[in-house]
Amino acid sequence: MHSLSLPTWVIHISSVIEWTLAIWLIWQYDKQNPDCGWRNLAWAMFPALVSAMCAVTWHFFDNADSLEWLVTVQAALTLIGNTTLAIAAYFIWKIANTKPQS
Repeated sequence: MHSLSLPTWVIHISSVIEWTLAIWLIWQYDKQNPDCGWRNLAWAMFPALVSAMCAVTWHFFDNADSLEWLVTVQAALTLIGNTTLAIAAYFIWKIANTKPQS
């Protein structure tokens, strides 16, 4: 746990909390505005959240060599997360542009 400074730990932990809260808020927003694609965005954020958890876990155990596979998992989940976020954003945009303007 000594591999990161306290301010860096604060940033890492607050980022995980922020992503969790953002997913929950988007999920709640989707309940108020169904059929707009927002729930897909919440699901699309999940790989990025797990990626952040991989990074925090690896650092928590002082970047242990036995957990170095987490770095690969984190990189893969970051790629998957960025892709799913782009797809979800596209579908939100597409749905917004196909709905009649009020």
